[in-house]
Amino acid sequence: MTSRIRSLHHVTATVTDAQEDLDFYCGVLGQRLVKKTVNFDNHHVYHFYYGNEVGTPGTIMTTFPYKGKGVRVGTTGAGQITVTSFSVPAAALDFWRQRFRDLGVAFAEEPNRFGEEAISLRDPSGLGLRIVGSAVDERPPWVRPDIGADRAIRGIHSVTLLVRDPAHTISLLTEMLAGAVIGVDGDTTRVGINGDSPGRIVEVVCASDGPNGVNGLGTVHHVAFAIGDEEEQLEIRRALLGRGLQVTEVRDRQYFRSIYFREPNGVLFEVATVPPGFTADEALPDLGKALKLPPWEEPHRASIEAGLPNVSY
Repeated sequence: MTSRIRSLHHVTATVTDAQEDLDFYCGVLGQRLVKKTVNFDNHHVYHFYYGNEVGTPGTIMTTFPYKGKGVRVGTTGAGQITVTSFSVPAAALDFWRQRFRDLGVAFAEEPNRFGEEAISLRDPSGLGLRIVGSAVDERPPWVRPDIGADRAIRGIHSVTLLVRDPAHTISLLTEMLAGAVIGVDGDTTRVGINGDSPGRIVEVVCASDGPNGVNGLGTVHHVAFAIGDEEEQLEIRRALLGRGLQVTEVRDRQYFRSIYFREPNGVLFEVATVPPGFTADEALPDLGKALKLPPWEEPHRASIEAGLPNVSY
């Protein structure tokens, strides 16, 4: 099969407090809130989408704030995405170091790997993040008065998967998801998805004797890969089923169509279509301003809004 996967699409995490999440991803990292909606599988919980101006696939970080909903704190470990990395211009790392100091955000210097300088930090829910300096990322950023175009985040740089048996994960990525090994550094294999630029990178790390991951607050739920349209999605679904994987039916996520499956080491993968995009239900200048609900939830809007925390950004 010739895979039609284009790049990463988004990363989705389970987080704690909705306001803290907005304050961090919009206020600290300077991302645009491109959509404020609800978890389509639990409409009592927000679903926030952060990205560049239009929410281009590969720039999107999404979160489910589950504070007060009885969800346990997760354990980061094998079988999970343990780090989500964001890309900035290489010369902008000093700006981000100073910004984090000014805002009281703890960070640490990362070893220079694959020729890239990086710093690591955690978001308010404990998610592992990196800011990676890249000289090859031409994606247009979301720009604010306090974060100029020469400093702003371009989007997702990569995701890091911690797995017991890297060979099986790498095999799936390279044989089914348009991946190719583009580098090895110690226990980390870097796989490029339909290229090797930021927004197309999966790092596969061999787990040691540490614990298995347990989903919950402060953990990544899944990573999504972008595919062109619904026909291509059905084609790759058939191929994944033919490989013996259990794949969901196509699910309507309003801004894309999705299928889900677990790769051989248990990490949850999604394949999401590029269309229709985030302007499907609101104009580009208005993205993220109002609570948007799918048509099947509109009859319940009053009760849904009453059960969600008040937030501002």
